[in-house]
Amino acid sequence: MNIRIATNRDLSDVQRVHLCTFPEGEREIVSTLAMNLLLKKTTPKTISYVAEIDGAIVGHIAFSPVRLDSNEGFQGYILAPLGVKPDYQKHRIGTKLIKYGIKTLSAMGINVVFVYGDPKYYGRFGFSAEAAHPYTPPYKLQYPLGWQCIVLNEIDIENKPVAITCVASLCDPQLW
Repeated sequence: MNIRIATNRDLSDVQRVHLCTFPEGEREIVSTLAMNLLLKKTTPKTISYVAEIDGAIVGHIAFSPVRLDSNEGFQGYILAPLGVKPDYQKHRIGTKLIKYGIKTLSAMGINVVFVYGDPKYYGRFGFSAEAAHPYTPPYKLQYPLGWQCIVLNEIDIENKPVAITCVASLCDPQLW
């Protein structure tokens, strides 16, 4: 398996990954999110990776920047979305994409990576709801226990809850 930076040429393959990974009620919005994150320029940049097997894209992950209005020195990202084609699930492709992304972000000096997902799955990588407690997501969550983060490089933040701001592509309440 090869992991590499996704490019605009991968757009249709990335879309297919998410269309076949997610259930009927989610697939369109998640695949649109993945494509928007790949197409739209952000500052700092959004980072997308694809996993290839025999030259075919079988997985995709994106990390987009988040801000804290109360702390300009804060550097954070949110992991969303992650998808692996069904025929390739249970082969640790998602695990490898997550670990690769976290390692890269840590080396870049990023403070925190957030995720909104299954605590059992993401907990294996060090994400926790407890670590995310000081950070308020941009929208009301359908599953509050799914709001998690992992601290990669320590930073001082206020003791009171601080709101994060996401890139425009994630500013859709349906995603939360």
